[in-house]
Amino acid sequence: MPMIPSDQLQFGPGLDVAVRCALGVGPVMRAENQDNYLLIDVDGKAAFLRDERPKRATVPGWPHGHARLAVLDGMGGHGHGREAAEAVVEGLLSMPACVTAAALALHLDALHAQLQRQFDSATPTGLRPGTTLTMLELIPGQDALLYHVGDSRLYEIRGRHATPLTVDHVPATAHAMAALIGEHAWRQQVYGEHQPQISQAFILGNSLANPALLADALFELTPINLPPWLRQLGDRRPLALRAGSIYLLATDGFWSCAKPEPWVAQWPRLVARCRSAGAVADALFAELANNPPPGLQPDNLTAIVLRVN
Repeated sequence: MPMIPSDQLQFGPGLDVAVRCALGVGPVMRAENQDNYLLIDVDGKAAFLRDERPKRATVPGWPHGHARLAVLDGMGGHGHGREAAEAVVEGLLSMPACVTAAALALHLDALHAQLQRQFDSATPTGLRPGTTLTMLELIPGQDALLYHVGDSRLYEIRGRHATPLTVDHVPATAHAMAALIGEHAWRQQVYGEHQPQISQAFILGNSLANPALLADALFELTPINLPPWLRQLGDRRPLALRAGSIYLLATDGFWSCAKPEPWVAQWPRLVARCRSAGAVADALFAELANNPPPGLQPDNLTAIVLRVN
């Protein structure tokens, strides 16, 4: 069953937020939950996981009205995936509130480099861990700020459509950037099937710039280096939240099945009658548990739902 932190966080007028996190669904489970999440509300109250258990804290000096949401998927294949995600959450708890995309990127690039040094000294085998990071900085009176690394996603559910607002950092994206595949092939490889390969992760580094080399730095996807059909989906950008929309930040356990597109296409119907963020999250988790899409893989599941009234 999903783990639910106490529902006492506040995100300001017109915003309703809920989080759900689970080891998995179905008869086969992962041995460890390597996902994580962070919620910091407008009063600096925070919810996250530590040692796979929900924790609460208060962030000292947090500016009233500001909020932060993040989902993370630790990469266990490289070892210490859970610890990597936890380390990033701890860094986000200490990172000051940001009001520009440039400031957010500056602080996160510094955290990425700091944690690389930390894990490099702690893992002499050279198998550096990594984690995805998809987050929203919610600023009173301004557009939200999006920051994205990896293959977790941000979706907007509006009307009859569930639209991705991030680009997966996977080999297919590197191939599209190099003009080796076109839009149809890219969409088929990214949305039409599930391939558990990643070309960039926080702490780990990137092979987007050069698929033959794992570089230490993070590689930002921008309108300059993305193909035309993806140029509006840069990794670090302001994002206007639309009234009447539901925003879903989720790890890839949510669509790691044989044919993800038909499953994702059901989301608007499943949540159409939900009147709260918690009800949206519960509806999606219940459908996965009770009517899993064909070929659903055993994986950790984390989702933050942001409902804009």
